[in-house]
Amino acid sequence: MTTQVIVLNGGSSAGKSEIVRHLQAVLPQPWLAFGVDSLIEAMPRSMQASDAGIEFAPDGGVNVGPEFMALQSAWMKGLAAMARAGARVVIDDVFLGGAATQQRWRRVLGGLDVLWVGVRCDSAVAAERERARGDRVPGMAVTQAKVVHEGVVYDLEVDTTHTESTTCAEIIADRVTA
Repeated sequence: MTTQVIVLNGGSSAGKSEIVRHLQAVLPQPWLAFGVDSLIEAMPRSMQASDAGIEFAPDGGVNVGPEFMALQSAWMKGLAAMARAGARVVIDDVFLGGAATQQRWRRVLGGLDVLWVGVRCDSAVAAERERARGDRVPGMAVTQAKVVHEGVVYDLEVDTTHTESTTCAEIIADRVTA
């Protein structure tokens, strides 16, 4: 079967977005890329500091409410519809609920050929990247480094601690079936 969707899961500042950019460059066909950060940016600002939306705690924790979950569900279904319509889709996500988040994606992506990729990074390295970026709540990288992978089953895992994103993208591209 031909790979239709690639799902990358990893904590904040693990290097997922950079891998996605390189994947788009090395894969022979065009792939559309969508990340959870874009979903959050598309939401009204009022939802980014609301119990019903998404809240970023001072310690780097992330809390999501029912309105966020409803919009995220619609987003997920929309990405699956695009793949079913023939677009190749790369999804850059952070499974805050670990295995439960993967199950939500599995239900939505049912019937599609999906490559599940875990993107790992040592929490200290991710924390340094987070600090250097300056656009993240300090502590997110450390808080998410392990929890996002709990109970998640992957077809492939890459680790950006010492491996360049270009190499990780090539490893992933080698597993994509045309």
